[in-house]
Amino acid sequence: MPAGDKNYLRPDVLARIGGLELRARTVVEGIISGMHRSPYHGFSVEFSQHREYVPGDDLRHLDWRVYGKSDRFYVKQYEEETNLRAHILVDCSSSMRYPEHRPEAGAVPRMNKFDYAATLAASLAYLLVNQGDAVGLMLFDDQVRLTMPAYSNFAHLQSVIAQLERARLDRPTEARAVFTQLAAQLHRRSIVVLVSDLLAGLDDVIRGIERLQQGNHELIVMHVLDQDEREFPFLDHTLFEGLEVPELQLLTDPQALRSGYLEALNAFLADIRAACVNRRIEYVGLSTADPLDVALRGYLAMRSHLIKAKA
Repeated sequence: MPAGDKNYLRPDVLARIGGLELRARTVVEGIISGMHRSPYHGFSVEFSQHREYVPGDDLRHLDWRVYGKSDRFYVKQYEEETNLRAHILVDCSSSMRYPEHRPEAGAVPRMNKFDYAATLAASLAYLLVNQGDAVGLMLFDDQVRLTMPAYSNFAHLQSVIAQLERARLDRPTEARAVFTQLAAQLHRRSIVVLVSDLLAGLDDVIRGIERLQQGNHELIVMHVLDQDEREFPFLDHTLFEGLEVPELQLLTDPQALRSGYLEALNAFLADIRAACVNRRIEYVGLSTADPLDVALRGYLAMRSHLIKAKA
């Protein structure tokens, strides 16, 4: 990839692009797509589900019985039509708002964690649909707020992006309960991409990812933290406010806390990474300062490696 493209994909540059769809398209255009062939393609011609007709679909697959009952066109979708089925699970809890304060005049714009995660999810959805793969979306905080089934047409992609843009970031996280709810809605073997800051108790996070992996799903954990959370760059006395517990406030000297904070953070990250590795879960640690194409390239490289290993 040319160096200029990578510079254009910097998060601060993407933050200047107004619409999520445009940001996602910019990321997708900056990476190489189509790196995998699904091992499941063509293994079955069993009927899978109906989906609404879109222009360009093969008319031979129209279900006239359904049309007679509903007066709407639906096509029969078979297993072989979908190379890969992915569900993207995006954390929309209030901690994903960080940083929520607008930058001062002249400051470099930046995306908060949810903007970064949503752009990542939309970019991944674009990539999958462009390859003919099916993608679904779930949004969660302390409950599952939205579930969209996996389809592989561009009308569905537009709906996925629209729902990401409408997400509300005003509730706390309840990891143990919500991961169980998410897992219960994953009925068919899929790739499951979890995009979250994972700010919850370590035991709850580990039990949650174990639950998501059940059903023989391939789980990818994309762990998004803000650069401030990873580096703790604060110098002057600072008032820290709880995003998920608004009444929690602490005015302190951050330099006195920095060493202990980073030690605790690094131990937390190491434990989560080890839990994923031990369970053969792909773990991708991300900072909002990272170019977004890096995350997608990591995903594609992982898929390519898995396909070659199974060949």
